[in-house]
Amino acid sequence: MDTGSFGGPNAGRGPGRAGGLPPGLDARSAAILREIVEQYVETGEPVGSRTLSRRIPLHLSPATIRNIMADLTDAGLLFAPHTSAGRLPTEQGLRLFVDGLLQFGELAEEERGAISAALAASGRSLEDTLAEAGSMLSGLSSAAALVLAPKSDGAVRHIEFVPLGSGRALVI
Repeated sequence: MDTGSFGGPNAGRGPGRAGGLPPGLDARSAAILREIVEQYVETGEPVGSRTLSRRIPLHLSPATIRNIMADLTDAGLLFAPHTSAGRLPTEQGLRLFVDGLLQFGELAEEERGAISAALAASGRSLEDTLAEAGSMLSGLSSAAALVLAPKSDGAVRHIEFVPLGSGRALVI
């Protein structure tokens, strides 16, 4: 995971203002928020400081991470479902995360054609197709790509809709 910018490996192209991170959000805070959102999307569970200290390459102590998480909570980007729990992103935190990922614009028609052709190749397994799609999206956007498919035997436990405006929504 790149910790230099919120939107991905393109340093200085994070959301909020041109050429940088959102006002008041430094690179460490952005990296922690990003990891919390990614863990939340993956597990649906609150994320604690000890988990973060093991997962992010910033070499911060759990106490330092707790202080940053408290700042993110004060900023309205995280919340604690109960006193001893880890943190979960708020709607505002999710919106900031998504805005950072969606800042790259539209694909050119040539790029769309290349993607369609590459993914239409016959004889591929679903896993191979999803891996190729993630790789292509990451390459085109210069950002991390996460492609998940539901387990065929898994049950949906919770669905959350986060409105993004203009007829768009993030579904978690």
